[in-house]
Amino acid sequence: MKLGAGHPMGPLELADYVGLDTTSFIIAGWHEKFPDNPLFHKIALLDKLVEEGKLGVKSGEGFYSYKK
Repeated sequence: MKLGAGHPMGPLELADYVGLDTTSFIIAGWHEKFPDNPLFHKIALLDKLVEEGKLGVKSGEGFYSYKK
């Protein structure tokens, strides 16, 4: 997305900045409202990262590592 579409960050990097726990919470809310829409089904990898405490930038690791 960064190179091809000129976005400042791709979707996984954006999720890391928002927080994977927050992203998971938002998706769960949309799934509750629209249970038949496949766009809002649970994402196993996202849930696994949250369970492991990998919440993105705020924890130092998510889809990417932010540890120095």
